[in-house]
Amino acid sequence: MDILYNSDSFSVMHLQMQDQALAPVRDDVPGLSRHGFEIVDKRTGKEIYLEGSWAEQFQAHLRAWQENAPTQEEVEETLAGYAELAQNPVIVH
Repeated sequence: MDILYNSDSFSVMHLQMQDQALAPVRDDVPGLSRHGFEIVDKRTGKEIYLEGSWAEQFQAHLRAWQENAPTQEEVEETLAGYAELAQNPVIVH
């Protein structure tokens, strides 16, 4: 898990599949079938996990941001658009 962005309003984490060559997968711990991004909206206390085509679309935003260096407002506006889809409350373990 890599934290890609963290502000007072949002947190974005990139979750990747575990490489079995580097660390064996345990049977008692569920693994990810593919990589994805978790966006936490700290304002509402909800999160969304993007995988598949949604993750690919978000990754395209990340590549564009690397090339164009957006402002914090532009990043947060994009994240707010994804956060509108969030249904899951954030649960602290």
